[in-house]
Amino acid sequence: MGQELKARYAQVRQRSLELVAPLQPEDVCLQGMADASPPKWHLGHTTWFFEQFVLRSPVSPEAWGFLFNSYYDSVGARHPRPQRGLLSRPTLAEVLAWRQRLDGALLSLLEQLEPGDPRLELVELGLQHEQQHQELLLMDLLDGFRRNPLEPAYGPEPEAAYQASVAQEPTWLQHEGGLVEIGHPGGSFHFDNEAPRHRQWLEPFALSSRLVSNGEFAAFIADGGYKRPELWMSEGWAVVQARVWRGPRYWRDGDEEFSLAGRQPRRPELPVRHLSWFEADAYARWAGARLPGEAEWELLAPQLDQAFGVLWQWSASPYRPYPGFAPAAGAVGEYNGKFMSSQMVLRGSCFLTPPGHERLTYRNFYPPASRWLAGGLRLARDGG
Repeated sequence: MGQELKARYAQVRQRSLELVAPLQPEDVCLQGMADASPPKWHLGHTTWFFEQFVLRSPVSPEAWGFLFNSYYDSVGARHPRPQRGLLSRPTLAEVLAWRQRLDGALLSLLEQLEPGDPRLELVELGLQHEQQHQELLLMDLLDGFRRNPLEPAYGPEPEAAYQASVAQEPTWLQHEGGLVEIGHPGGSFHFDNEAPRHRQWLEPFALSSRLVSNGEFAAFIADGGYKRPELWMSEGWAVVQARVWRGPRYWRDGDEEFSLAGRQPRRPELPVRHLSWFEADAYARWAGARLPGEAEWELLAPQLDQAFGVLWQWSASPYRPYPGFAPAAGAVGEYNGKFMSSQMVLRGSCFLTPPGHERLTYRNFYPPASRWLAGGLRLARDGG
């Protein structure tokens, strides 16, 4: 187990370095909006997480904790999130040297830990946390690059996993409903918000076998989808008007879209992506359907096309604690639990998600107006 964990630690940490390798020095402080973070900050924050919660012995200057703490209020004060792009110092070279020192110290610690030591669970949490930030790093880069009139490309590799054409016509997978169980059963790693496993009553329902496509969403737009308030939640309609939404976030005129590979032809057969929950909900209403509840999704996901590795899928479920949920003790308890308000759940994973990071019970969550994540939608309907 020790050797396996060390190998996994090295692999995950190396992957973060591979993700920034194509970037230029000018890119690593890029922060396009307040919700995003620069690549250099992601590298520093994931290192700070291991230093703070596992190593517990600083190998960085004391002030760096203020710079790279994200939202752990019980740890201490932190630099304002919207101003992370102003952190030209420490330099990238200094952050990379810090990562190297931390990795050496942590691998030495792993040699000393006995099976059952609670710090082993924290190492695993740190690795899962870094994988989340690997996805965020690419999301944030896409947002930053799309604000540049030159529309620079990051590279084609991340886009390859997205090239999953939808079937010509969807089919409906039915479930009779009843008393069901959802949530992680335990026995392997999971985030605290995936548990405890619990029972839930469902009425009969059906889910579409595939994701909604670009072509289908274009029909929604052509039918006045962004101009019809009766299709939208009140808050969503207000956002549409205030932000002048007329299509998905990265769509461009002339049947093109912006991607990590730069401006590309928009293929009608590919799943529509970078939608907010408001847009997904409005489309579902226009289509005479609805979004699936997360329990419905979890039950049928093993039978669905494009459930994992293509796009996160918005659910109709607000992000709330499962019955019996209790956050972990200490600062790590702030990881998920304190965000259980004003957010909606997404299920599955996307083409930016590191391989092996997806899980049937994984609960991703974002505010309903968020569009920079790689989110799409799958339709649901009542009845068998």
